[in-house]
Amino acid sequence: MSATRTSDEGAAGSAPAAPFDPRVVRADFPIFATAREKPLVYLDSAATSQKPRAVLDAMDRYYATCNANIHRGVYRIAEEATTLYEDARRRVAVFLNAASPREIIFTRNSTEAINLVAHAWGRTYLKDGDAIVLTPMEHHSNLVPWHLLAAERRIELRFIPLTGPGELDVAALPGLMADGRVKLVSFVHVSNVLGTVNPAAEITRIAHSHGATVLVDASQSAAHLPLDVRAIGADFVACTAHKMLGPTGIGMLWGRRALLEAMPPFLGGGEMIREVSLTSSKWNELPWKFEAGTMPIAEAVGLGAAIAYLQTLGMANVFAHDRELVAYGMERVAEVDGLKVLGPPADRRGGVIAFTIEGIHPHDIATVLDDDGICVRAGHHCAMPLHDALGVPASARASFHCYSLREEIDALVAGLQRARKLFPR
Repeated sequence: MSATRTSDEGAAGSAPAAPFDPRVVRADFPIFATAREKPLVYLDSAATSQKPRAVLDAMDRYYATCNANIHRGVYRIAEEATTLYEDARRRVAVFLNAASPREIIFTRNSTEAINLVAHAWGRTYLKDGDAIVLTPMEHHSNLVPWHLLAAERRIELRFIPLTGPGELDVAALPGLMADGRVKLVSFVHVSNVLGTVNPAAEITRIAHSHGATVLVDASQSAAHLPLDVRAIGADFVACTAHKMLGPTGIGMLWGRRALLEAMPPFLGGGEMIREVSLTSSKWNELPWKFEAGTMPIAEAVGLGAAIAYLQTLGMANVFAHDRELVAYGMERVAEVDGLKVLGPPADRRGGVIAFTIEGIHPHDIATVLDDDGICVRAGHHCAMPLHDALGVPASARASFHCYSLREEIDALVAGLQRARKLFPR
């Protein structure tokens, strides 16, 4: 089953081509079959997803049958390893609807992908007096690199304001860009706290109409909804494997080829060079110009398997399942006395429910739930400015993926009711 392509949440949330059974999907994930004192209720997929057997087996096969360094060797298993690595790149290109695999740069994660843009593009093209537009709902990974650059270059940081329901006031963006100083607009596609699905294509269109370059942090969206980089129209898109059923240690930057060609390397060393003398170097072609040293080969193989698995499910199916669970979850958690859900209504968010309970610290909520084998996140979720804007120091967060079940939400609510009794108002 192949995923339909879309730029934003409207088409992605439309009726899937064929439904899938999350119980059948769940059977593909060995972690849920592991014997425990209490069954695992994993509701922290926004932090990292679980891995299907297909991903684990693919990585094991690489290590067992053709473990060798890539690109350099002419012997058979080195060529096999290279083929697997570059096949993963091709799979990513198809998955994101990139024009060419050469537009796909492998990194360690989304954080490194964003830092690559900040260093290689930002330090080349941004100067004193320029401005960058961000949003209050960014993960720290899409704030800190720009803080560093702003301090170095005296660049102004501006922010698209939030509405009351926890969405971006996109109508304010043209005003933020009216003076012509904004050279970059960088924003998260799906908030890891609020679940808000931002209108990526619309924001990109406005930014481009004012002459700005656009970077989209797709860490959450690439894992859950059909993502088409060409339909969005952005210049850079960052995402990470471990949230999309793949391994940790590998992420991806998609960039427009002309921009990538014009950017200097991010890291120096082996593999990213064409020619080296004692006093100078010449860079390799794309994408290898940005891939210095020995890359995470097994992780790339696992990523390729994860993409194949997601494509079999169909990304529209995955997103429809997320929205079904989040609608059910928001209805059920409302039964808990003093609980407040952060963010927009269910039909305008992905599979994330962050919440507070009056009189109970999120860490205490998570501890009580852990006693029942229920895994949720507690804290600021690497989004301290967003929590400051919402007027709360921290929140608890339940998040879902293709293997999540309605009865896990029932278990969550039962655990929250128990926490309420332990910490009465």
